[in-house]
Amino acid sequence: MTAHSDPVRTPRRAFWGDARFFLGVLLVAASVVGVWLVVSAARQTVPVYAAAHTIVPGETIGTGDLKVVDVALGSLAGTYLTADDLDEAQVATRTIESGELVPVASVGDPAAARTTSVVVRSAVDVPASVEAGTVVELWSAPLLEQGAYDEPRILVADATVVSVTRDDSMIGGGAAALEIVIPRADVAATLAAMADESALSIVPTTGAGS
Repeated sequence: MTAHSDPVRTPRRAFWGDARFFLGVLLVAASVVGVWLVVSAARQTVPVYAAAHTIVPGETIGTGDLKVVDVALGSLAGTYLTADDLDEAQVATRTIESGELVPVASVGDPAAARTTSVVVRSAVDVPASVEAGTVVELWSAPLLEQGAYDEPRILVADATVVSVTRDDSMIGGGAAALEIVIPRADVAATLAAMADESALSIVPTTGAGS
């Protein structure tokens, strides 16, 4: 009588082994989707405003002063000015360089502005590096008598140039009238110096024009 041996059975894979395999596949898929979402978000651009020219503190900002650019801001969305943020009457609260994206925090209500602009004529040559947006000091030498002036002193320590009109007909070509933005607290002293015929001088702060 021939003995029959039992057939060899292939061991079945444990269920937890299959579950681990599928979990690994899901994790890989989730990782791929996550990377795709991050890359996709980074490529998304939004239209925001950039300065079409240098805008100085206190200057009223209109659409003619701005240009629309599409940039990928990511988490910085909402930080920069868009068409929805621009009101009819807003002024710059700091200097915004030409081409710079306009931060929402750099514009404000004209009623809250702490600066104003005045026009002064410099008694000394104005460097060629002085232009719109240049930060300067305004110095004053009080008039003692005709042709004699007291020692110069700083009248305004922090002013920003709006525009420069140079008189090339003068010898040396350095005489200039400048519109400058100054703190409102310095307006009275500045107007008094102009009325007293003090010699006013525009001096760029350290690093101007570099």
